[in-house]
Amino acid sequence: MNVLGVDIGGSGIKSATVDVLDGAVTSERLRSPTPQPSTPDAVLATIEALVTQHEWSGDVGITIPGVVVSGVVHTAANIDDAWIGLDAQRMFSSALGRHVAVINDADAAGVAEVRFGAGRNITGTVLLLTFGTGIGSALVHDGVLVPNTELGHLEFRGDIAERYAAGRLVKSENNPIDWWARRVNELLAYIEVLLSPRLIIIGGGISKRFDEFKDDLTTDAGLLAAELGNNAGIVGAALAANKDAP
Repeated sequence: MNVLGVDIGGSGIKSATVDVLDGAVTSERLRSPTPQPSTPDAVLATIEALVTQHEWSGDVGITIPGVVVSGVVHTAANIDDAWIGLDAQRMFSSALGRHVAVINDADAAGVAEVRFGAGRNITGTVLLLTFGTGIGSALVHDGVLVPNTELGHLEFRGDIAERYAAGRLVKSENNPIDWWARRVNELLAYIEVLLSPRLIIIGGGISKRFDEFKDDLTTDAGLLAAELGNNAGIVGAALAANKDAP
């Protein structure tokens, strides 16, 4: 069964159809730049164009980089503040004329990794942390998502966690990866005290370099790199929109 997944990011909007039974991407992955400013109307127009390019008439799942509760956006990270307070699910469903589900972007990636990626077949508590411009998080227990955890906004070392240990500190500010990994290790120790996860999955672009820094991370939990890469948000969005999911 195929569903169209759409992943809204600060710089790009990606889409593809996904077989929700096995997580396979079943179409070409399309990408359009995120409009600037990224207002709801501008983003909607971009998504309508992507749906048309896919020649798609079925269900659609869409990620939002912010807290989403019952389809309503409560925070906006790297998108226009006009999203805050908007019933995005109602807007997209009305404009596209079909069933649409809206989910936090990190939550979508976490659900996808637990179902089809590094966390598959793992019982107990699984935590996905995505390290990029900020730090996204998804917490899943026995396959059930605890939505909108936003652990990147935890107060930590006199600041917030994502300013202390985001992946951009390596990529944009040219800090050594072992220096960054030591900071991440401090954060993981703190999070383990709070949540005691069985498995921690490291995602985001820097996860491609996992072998370079994994030995600097000492956790009680299992520790793995994310497996689905840039498709995780798309796959998770599709799963969120699948009305027949168990």
